[in-house]
Amino acid sequence: MINTKKVPEDMSHMRLDKVSAELFNDYSRTQIKKWILEGRILLNGELAVPKEAVNLDDEIEINPTSEKKVSWAAEDIAFEVIYENNNFLIVNKNPNVVMHPGAGCPNGTLANGLLHRYPELENIPRCGIVHRLDKDTSGILLVAKNEKFRNYFVSLLQERKVNKKYKAIVVGTTVGSFSINEPIGRDKNNRIKMSVRADGKEAESFIKLEESFDNYSLLDVSIATGRTHQIRVHLSSVKLPIIGDKTYNPSGHIAKKTSPELTDFIRNFPRQALHSASLSFYDPDSDDYLYFEADMHDDMKSLLAKLKKQK
Repeated sequence: MINTKKVPEDMSHMRLDKVSAELFNDYSRTQIKKWILEGRILLNGELAVPKEAVNLDDEIEINPTSEKKVSWAAEDIAFEVIYENNNFLIVNKNPNVVMHPGAGCPNGTLANGLLHRYPELENIPRCGIVHRLDKDTSGILLVAKNEKFRNYFVSLLQERKVNKKYKAIVVGTTVGSFSINEPIGRDKNNRIKMSVRADGKEAESFIKLEESFDNYSLLDVSIATGRTHQIRVHLSSVKLPIIGDKTYNPSGHIAKKTSPELTDFIRNFPRQALHSASLSFYDPDSDDYLYFEADMHDDMKSLLAKLKKQK
């Protein structure tokens, strides 16, 4: 059974492996360290390394090897499979879909849909899901189909050897390319949010202008780290909030000289305009460098069409 605990104040800034061993004291620190490296212990829903420092209210999730079979229900939920082989699937996740069941969302998730189409995934931790997208972020995901490949891909992620690129439609303008290298931690005033803060975890994003409109931009974003809400937080911090982001652009900022029609469309846009566009990595069997792309979903395509019309 998956078990989750929050980091108390007296353990803030300690190593993940040490804190996990304290909070889950049925297991040795050696076993805890092994599970972190295998991706069976997650920090805020993300892969981490044993030496990573934790902060107050960070969530540590543990899934012991002896209990790897999931008990989630299989449900007929539509999702697009871009590519499939014996080791993994490449999925284009729809917006408004949670990754797996949890508090407040017991069903209707991608994991439920995966179990319906691929029942054998019940024997893989988290149904083979090894990285995540926010509920309202669409796009490309890898799902491991066996334990061996899952462990391989987890190690690639931990070593930052997986290249992921995103498309974001934002309010504001920029030129060329730039990087944002600002640490991210939990917001001091709202614990469900993240924010740029000096005592946060290292986070680096690379931003490239793909297309500009009248006071709006389509950005190509890649990340060197994988912090919770990283792209959303970083873009908001440099005054380029993502359209539709109710957490980091809560006022629904509208640029000057926006037409009434476009203003209405943006204000009613149902989610953050963020899409996981591509994924690339080395395949262990062929040693080829594999590259996969996922098309934008219709809502973001419609938004771009309206921005181009005003341009």
